[in-house]
Formats: sequence, structure tokens, C-alpha cells
Amino acid sequence: MGSRHAGTTVRTRGRAVAPSSSSRSTGSPSPRPVSTGTPSFGSLPASSSAAGPSSSGWPSAGSASASSGSPSSFSTSSGSWPIVLPPAPRAVARRRPAALLAAVVVGAAVALIGSQTLPTADARESVVASELLGSDAEGLMETELSPQLAITEVEARARLAEVAASRAARAERVAQEQAAAAEAAAAAAEAARPKVVAPVENARLTSCFCQRWGTMHWGIDLAAPMLTPEYAVEDGVVLRAGAASGYGLAVYILGVSGDVTVYGHMEKIQVDAGDVVSAGDQIALLGSRGQSTGPHLHFEVHSGGMDGKRVDPVKWLRARGVEL
Repeated sequence: MGSRHAGTTVRTRGRAVAPSSSSRSTGSPSPRPVSTGTPSFGSLPASSSAAGPSSSGWPSAGSASASSGSPSSFSTSSGSWPIVLPPAPRAVARRRPAALLAAVVVGAAVALIGSQTLPTADARESVVASELLGSDAEGLMETELSPQLAITEVEARARLAEVAASRAARAERVAQEQAAAAEAAAAAAEAARPKVVAPVENARLTSCFCQRWGTMHWGIDLAAPMLTPEYAVEDGVVLRAGAASGYGLAVYILGVSGDVTVYGHMEKIQVDAGDVVSAGDQIALLGSRGQSTGPHLHFEVHSGGMDGKRVDPVKWLRARGVEL
């Protein structure tokens, strides 16, 4: 730095400079730089330094205060307080790099912190709301409604008629299928049903189709306990059912074979004339009514009808697959 005066310009580094003659004439001494020591504001000494003040009232360049760097404590010719000079330019120049370095560090730190802020969505960028709310918010988002679709009442009635017709056709088809299934089941049962059965189960043959006591016995006797069930031997229609001479109670059945089968001596009849019976249907309960020596069934076969030739029932049954 330099001090500009009216008379001359003096550049100095760390030493005292005396004022020019013009400044001495005006009585206003210009400040001059001194060393970096701290100025003292104590009482002024009564006498000057060892070198003594110059004729202008300023200490000379070789004074002790200037050479040793101690604070100025001399008095001017006017007796005023000593003037404190600013620090030398060298000291200021030495502090500037440290201040600049601190400013650079602080600025870099501020820039680094500012660059690490949380990312924000650009206002110009389109952001889907579901992405911001997460997958759980998909159900909360209302979808865009499409235009309402409609049909006329005539079209609706036509659709109802089609539905009713379809349901009726389906019901009819189901009924036909069920009927066909029932018919098939009945046919299967009919095919599996026996066509000829024994008139009494587990009975004992006690008399044959033969001569007995000097007369012809036109049937066979099957002994069994009282009230044992008796069955129609084949499909047919009941011709007679009730009291019969010598048989007590008797039943006559015309079978599908064209022959008539006769059941006598039963305790109770369970069919009526005109009933349609199938092979194996129960028609009576075994007994001992009429001319009988014990509980048994008298069974006859009239070939070709009521007045037809009577044949051996054992052979007739055997020919149809039934063994007594």
C-alpha cells in the first residue's frame, strides 16, 4: 500500500515514514504504518527517546521505537495523544490466503449439501398415482367409466323368450333321458328276472305224479311248515281264487306258456281273480285245508288250459330249469 501526500509519495514495508514538509507546515501529521505490535495508551514520558525527536516532532528513522517495533509513545510538538497507525500491509497480505481458503471450503461444503437433496418429481413429468401410492392403492383408484350400453325392451323380451325355450327344451331332453334310463333299467331287471320259479322254497316232495292208494294222483305234494309263502311259478293271470272241492282253498293261474297251474290246500289266499302276477309273486300261505294229512301244497299243471291234459309237474319244471 502507499500513502499519497501533497509533497511526495513514499512506499514502505513495515517501517515508519516521516511526513513531508507540507504536512509539517499545516500541523496535521499524516498517519504512517508501524509494526504489528499492540499500541499502548499509557501516560506519555516526560522526555523523548534516546535519539530524540526530529525538528518536525516525529521520531527519526533510527529511533529506538521504530527499530525495535515497539508501539509509538512519543508526543508531538502540540502535546496531543499519540496516533495509532494501522497494521503493516505485509500482515494483511499474509492473512488473505487463509481467509480465501476458508471461504472456498465453506462454499464447497454448501454446494455438496445442496446437491444431496431428496429427488423431486419434475412438474413436467407425468407420474402415475398408483406408483406414488403403491400397489395397495390400485383398488382405490376409480377406473374411467365407459359409456352405458343399452338394448330395447323388444330385444330384452326376445332374449327372455329364447331363454325360456332353451330351458324347456333342456327340461324335455332331461326327462327323455331319465325315461330312457328308467326303461333301460327296467329292461335290464326284466332280463335278469327268472321266468319260472318253484312254487315253494325249501319244500320236501312227499307224493309224486303217479298211482296212489289205487287211484291216480294228478299232481305232486310239497310239504313245508304252516304259512310258508307260495309263489306263482310263471307270469300269468289269476283265473280262480277261493274254495274248491277236495282242496279246501285253491288258486288257478293261466300262465304265459298257455298252461294252467293249480295251487291247493293253502291256509290263506292273497290274490283275486283277474290279478296279473309275475313269476315269483306271492299268492298264498301254505296250509292243510280240505282232504289233507298235514301242511303241504298240492300243485298241478294242465297243459293247454283248464281242461287240458294234466302233466307231471316235476318234468314240466325241470324242462324250464327248476329242480325240486
